[in-house]
Amino acid sequence: MRMELNPATRTSYTAADGLSLAVDLRHASGRPTLLFAHGFGQTRGAWNTAAATMAAQGCRCVTFDSRGHGESDRMPGGEYHMQQFVDDLIGLARAQPEPPILVGASMGGLLGLVVAGEIRPAPFRALVLIDITPRWETSGVERILAFMQAHPDGFASYAEAAEQIAAYLPQRRERKSEQQLRPLLREGADGRLRWHWDPALLAGELIGESERYQPRLLAAAAKVEVPVLLLSGERSDVVSHRTVDEFMTLVPHARHAEVPGATHMLAGDANDAFTAQIAGFIASLESVDADEAIEQPATRC
Repeated sequence: MRMELNPATRTSYTAADGLSLAVDLRHASGRPTLLFAHGFGQTRGAWNTAAATMAAQGCRCVTFDSRGHGESDRMPGGEYHMQQFVDDLIGLARAQPEPPILVGASMGGLLGLVVAGEIRPAPFRALVLIDITPRWETSGVERILAFMQAHPDGFASYAEAAEQIAAYLPQRRERKSEQQLRPLLREGADGRLRWHWDPALLAGELIGESERYQPRLLAAAAKVEVPVLLLSGERSDVVSHRTVDEFMTLVPHARHAEVPGATHMLAGDANDAFTAQIAGFIASLESVDADEAIEQPATRC
C-alpha cells in the first residue's frame, strides 16, 4: 500500500444553517493556504494527490466535501440551491488564518467565481479554475449527468462499479481498487453499493435549471479582481476554445494554460502537470508580493 507523505487530519466545518461538512487539513502551519473545492458528484478525495503534493511544498491545504456529497451532511428534505454552496465556500474561506487561494474544479470553480466577483473584499487571495468557465459546453455536462444518473439501483460489488468507471474514463490506465472506491460508495440496507452523493442533488433546480445561473456567473466573472489561473484540458468536452476566449475577454488579467491530453477530469488525468501549474502560479504570486514589499517606502520609528 502506498503511504501518503502528508496524511490528512480529519476535522469539520459547521455551515451557517447547521450542516456539518467533512474537512481534511494537511500541513496546518504551512502557507500560503490552498482551499480545494471539488466538482459536482465528487468528494474531497479527488484532491488527495494534489493536496499532499502541495503540502509537501510548504502549503497549508484544506479539502472538504460539499454538502450532499461524501461524508458531509445532506439537506433535510433534499432542497439544494446554489446560494447554500456559495455561503459554505465563503464561510470556509473566512475560517482560514489568511485569505486562501481557491482551487476549484467544475462546480467548485463556478462557486469560486461567484464569491470572488460578488463579495468585497474577496475572501480569496487568488483563484485557480480547473476546466470550467461561466458558459460551458452543454453536451459535455450532459455526458457527466448521464453517468451520474445511470445506476440508480447501485452496484452489486466494487468490481462492478470499477468497471463502469473504467468505461466512463477510458483515458485512465489504472482501474480503481476496492480501497479507492470505499469513500465513493455507500452500502444500502439492501446490500447494494450506491454513489456517495445525495440523489436529491440530481432532482432539484441546482442541476435541472443550472443554465439559468449563467447570467449571474458571467456578471461575477467580469467583476473578479484577484489573480486568476484557468487550467483547461486539451480533450475537455465541457470547456472549449470558444468558452475560454469568452472568459479571457471577461477576465483579461487571467492566465490560461491548456494541459495536453487531459479531459474535464484534469486533476486525475494529468496530476503532475496540474500540480506543476499550480506551483508555478503560487510562485508568481509570491514574486509579486516580494516586489510590492520592496517598493513600499520604509517606515521610520
